[in-house]
Amino acid sequence: MDAKIGKFFESVGAFFSGGDNIPWCDRDVIVGCEREVSQADGVSEEAMNESIMRLSWALVHSRQPEDVQRGIAMLEASLSSTSSPLQRREKIYLLAVGHYRSGDCSRSRQLVERCLEIAPDWRQALTLKKVIEDKIAKDGVIGIGIAATAVGLLAGGVAAALARRN
Repeated sequence: MDAKIGKFFESVGAFFSGGDNIPWCDRDVIVGCEREVSQADGVSEEAMNESIMRLSWALVHSRQPEDVQRGIAMLEASLSSTSSPLQRREKIYLLAVGHYRSGDCSRSRQLVERCLEIAPDWRQALTLKKVIEDKIAKDGVIGIGIAATAVGLLAGGVAAALARRN
């Protein structure tokens, strides 16, 4: 019985905390990637592109909104010049992560759908799609709860006002 109660409270806590499985990136990793990009300047174009991809990954996985926005901008700027389908898929996926992290779930879902058009069985994209859909559903439930509470308070206020009149 205690185990069931514990699982219930864990699930409620996970529901409200929004526990997704998308990794976070620390500031020191981003600084290391920025250093790598600056050192790759003048080396081969392939090495530079790999360094920029690592930096983009780190930025969209950051806890800092300005880093996430910078990562999104870098990926959008480089997407049009990407010829490899695999790199294109990776960049679209990272854009989806960035938009998810910035709170734009509808744009993130669109981008994940594009990834799945390229690779329908790609587990990372499928996992992100589920995380996005769970967040949208959770936000909807919370919105309904807030609306129901507001209606309840309004109805209580009207009832109290009517009771005072009588």
